[in-house]
Amino acid sequence: MPTPRRAPDETRERILEAAFEEFYRNGFQAGNVSTIVERAGVTKGALYHHFADKAALGYAVVEEVIREPILEAYLGPLAEAEGDPLAALQEALRTRPDFFAETGIAFGCPLNNLMQEMSPLDEGFRTRVADALERWTDGFEAALAEARTRGYVRADVDTRRVAAFAVAAIEGSFGTAKNADSVDVLRANLETLADFLETLRPT
Repeated sequence: MPTPRRAPDETRERILEAAFEEFYRNGFQAGNVSTIVERAGVTKGALYHHFADKAALGYAVVEEVIREPILEAYLGPLAEAEGDPLAALQEALRTRPDFFAETGIAFGCPLNNLMQEMSPLDEGFRTRVADALERWTDGFEAALAEARTRGYVRADVDTRRVAAFAVAAIEGSFGTAKNADSVDVLRANLETLADFLETLRPT
């Protein structure tokens, strides 16, 4: 039987979900605490019971709402894949735009948004975003290293550099797709990245 959630846990979860939506749509600095508490159906007292201030709420959004779904979207398929890890990574890239087919891409990637807006201004945001990017890079590196060990990637490939490049290319692609408000832009960029990874294979 699943463990029932306590009321304080449910309240905190509602606040985090409402905060994520507000920050995703309007940015952290412009995000309105009053809108968050209204959307969550709580009081400001309840919000500040769980989070010391707006910054602490923002940090929790990165750690508990944004980071894991992004990592799961790209690293989950790699963990479940059998056979060729490089092919699994390419497939994850090629299918990722499908997630935005109905919702659109106008708001971009929430991690990239906070990286651009807050990392230059707040060390707490910068370190948390950096941690998410590091974990993402670690996951890609592990898949590429495994692909190299199995002979799907050339022995001379620096898997760490390629992994870091791939993460940067993905986040940059979300930025340009957001600006163009076009899922097709995202799809074309990630397809090109997947094609580039094909060049890592032994000739």
